[in-house]
Amino acid sequence: MAEVDFYELLEVERTADEKMIKSSYRRLAMECHPDRNPGCEKSEAKFKAISHAYDVLKDPQKRAAYDRYGHAAFQNGHGGGGQQGFEGFADIFENIFGEFMGAGRSGGGRSSVQRGADLRYDLEITLEDAFHGKAEEVRVDVAARCDACEGTGAKPGTKAHGCPTCHGHGKVRAQQGFFVIERVCPTCHGKGEVISEPCGNCRGEGRYERSKTLQVNIPRGVDDGTRIRMQGEGEAGARGGPPGDLYIFLHVRRHALFQREGTTLFARAPISFSTAALGGSITVPGLDGQAHELRIPPGIQPGKQLRQRGAGMPVLNGRGQGDMVVQIEVETPTKLTQRQRELLEEFRATETGEECPESSGFFTRLKGMLAGD
Repeated sequence: MAEVDFYELLEVERTADEKMIKSSYRRLAMECHPDRNPGCEKSEAKFKAISHAYDVLKDPQKRAAYDRYGHAAFQNGHGGGGQQGFEGFADIFENIFGEFMGAGRSGGGRSSVQRGADLRYDLEITLEDAFHGKAEEVRVDVAARCDACEGTGAKPGTKAHGCPTCHGHGKVRAQQGFFVIERVCPTCHGKGEVISEPCGNCRGEGRYERSKTLQVNIPRGVDDGTRIRMQGEGEAGARGGPPGDLYIFLHVRRHALFQREGTTLFARAPISFSTAALGGSITVPGLDGQAHELRIPPGIQPGKQLRQRGAGMPVLNGRGQGDMVVQIEVETPTKLTQRQRELLEEFRATETGEECPESSGFFTRLKGMLAGD
């Protein structure tokens, strides 16, 4: 299958400078990152392809080799003279995704180990949970450190030894004309070590699958999409590598009464037309467990918003609370007794138009338009 040109993958010209290449890579990586496109194999494949292309073009030596020889510059290479010593390349995600993806490798040489993968757990909570905060237990399946071999991957009583191909560096060099190309060692796959007798419990991985229960402390004021990091609770690294992190993504369930915008709680309250005309009060139960009484001024109109200070959501990692905003909806009665109907007829007979100046003015203007005034 034909190889896709690295410059085309990164959507830059062959004359693009390092800054342009880096900027285009960041944009494309954000668009097709697997975390933003879960389950999409096409996005995952594209992400891997552009990451590989960037790994080549960001390095002046590799880029020069690619410009001259194309993809052939990185094929059929052989270790050259054991003169390794380049420090391992940084994880390609580090500059873009920072702490979330993290650098996956430590220093070069035999001590180089691969960091375990980060894990994601989606947790649904109620708006009341977000208001008060809570401690929640979650159960996750992870690749944990193998106790039998203490994470080394080697059979108890034995140990790994330096790779004979790369002499423990994890990388080999290949001479291509005037250029020296560095590649991951094909024997140890970059680990710098090989295991002659793998552990029977973990089959040489230094870890195995198990379930564990963790307690997640949800602070007051969290919002939908809030991410909680549990450091070191992700998957164990292969062959004794440090563990990744566990990220808890919170999803706040839809509430029957309130809608949230930041620290403000919004609600709609229907009132009778008599209360709207004469005034009165309504009581709204808050998430704080208190009954908040709101005064209805006489003549209130539909859509008017009443604000209760300090009855909204707590400020996350801060002090104070937002407000509760209640929007008034005037409900027209649909079932009237005979006496109620008689009273309304009497009221209508006494109307002068001044009771509802907005509707009176509207129909006055309408008549003027029809008359051509």
